[in-house]
Amino acid sequence: MLMFRRPRPYAGLEKTLGYRFKTTALLELALTHRSYRHETEGVAGDNQRLEYLGDAALGLAAAAHLYAEDATADEGLLTERRSRQASGRSLALAARRLGLGAWLRLGRGEECSGGRERESLLGDAMEAVFGAAYLDGGMKAVETIYRRLCASGDSSAAAAAESRWMDNPKGQLQDWMQRAGHGAPSYRLAAEEGPSHKKRFVVTVRVNGRDYRGTGSTRRAAEAHAATAAMAELAQEQN
Repeated sequence: MLMFRRPRPYAGLEKTLGYRFKTTALLELALTHRSYRHETEGVAGDNQRLEYLGDAALGLAAAAHLYAEDATADEGLLTERRSRQASGRSLALAARRLGLGAWLRLGRGEECSGGRERESLLGDAMEAVFGAAYLDGGMKAVETIYRRLCASGDSSAAAAAESRWMDNPKGQLQDWMQRAGHGAPSYRLAAEEGPSHKKRFVVTVRVNGRDYRGTGSTRRAAEAHAATAAMAELAQEQN
């Protein structure tokens, strides 16, 4: 008598994650949004509790990796890097590149309103997957997925974190200065121009005794512009 193996419902996702769940029900729970539980008879749980667990498990995996990766980074810099990797935006971008949205179990309302592409929902689901992995295989399972998604140079979460970092020129400049042993950059409001309803702010940032200028419609935007100008010149000097 021929015996047929029952196909694994999430085999494609497991292959992308680089981890095969011993208990696939845990992965299914991680993919179950509360809207699906509310609208589907017989579904008792959703992924909210797993999000909580996954946040802690991912934080530990990221902290251990970053600690081992750079022996010169201080506590503040390590904390910033870990926060970038574990941010909702980074996790959502990782989830998109992973195609996680297609695997989610959503209620009709969430489905119709574009929930499969919603950043907050995707980030939460990615956290829940880490939580499910922890329950299924402990920190070894979490680290396996983390290495696939977050630690390798071409990984989805690494690219997501890098994208977020490049959107933060002030953070990028601070990281460069700390690595070079120059302390933190110093920003100064040089001028406010224009009428109150159309202000333009002029900010300078001092790096190694030199001032770089930036302008913007808000002080924060002007500071970011100044940091971008500083990083551009510093990059040219290093080439």
